[in-house]
Amino acid sequence: MSRMLTDRPVGLPAAAGILLIMPTMRDKQAPAQRLLDTASTLFASEGIRAVGIDRILAEAKVARASLYQNYGSKDALVVAYLRRQHEQDRAGYERAAASITDPRERILLVFDLAARNARRRRFRGCLYLNAATEFPDPNHAVNAAVRDHRDWLDVIWTTALGQLDLGEPVPVAARLTVLYDGGLAGSKVSRDTEPILRARTMAAELLPKE
Repeated sequence: MSRMLTDRPVGLPAAAGILLIMPTMRDKQAPAQRLLDTASTLFASEGIRAVGIDRILAEAKVARASLYQNYGSKDALVVAYLRRQHEQDRAGYERAAASITDPRERILLVFDLAARNARRRRFRGCLYLNAATEFPDPNHAVNAAVRDHRDWLDVIWTTALGQLDLGEPVPVAARLTVLYDGGLAGSKVSRDTEPILRARTMAAELLPKE
């Protein structure tokens, strides 16, 4: 007669009452991924300096050695968080802009996405400017990641503006950036999307009418 298969180790009686805890999908992820996912959630919602490395390790269920093996330091983990956030923001913009041919609407789309994301991010403002505030050294790698994101935004502005009858696009792009930054800052303080939508209206006034 074949032996009955159980999920208990061989020889362990059923009366022992062993509780088997099945790992979640998140637990099965590689330590580097768990570290980045956990850190990203905490940095975005609570700030970077406010979150200690011990808390990240505990919530990610990862040993300290894994942090240093995969990232080297907390600062490097912050850079990875910003780089991934940038790629997600860039991909989100490109998906939304894929069917938009009007350069005016491609400019204003940046404000539309900011308003949409503000609620999802619980009105934390601009994650990149938040990071720059916490790392004042302009030569720090964190600020290099922030500049890369802002350079990408500038390319969006100037490329679309170049398709409009505005002459030199750089000064107008600079004004759009100021409006964008101000809208996000106002949204963070008021915990509302209205400042971003107001900034969108002001940005539209800088552009030629349809």
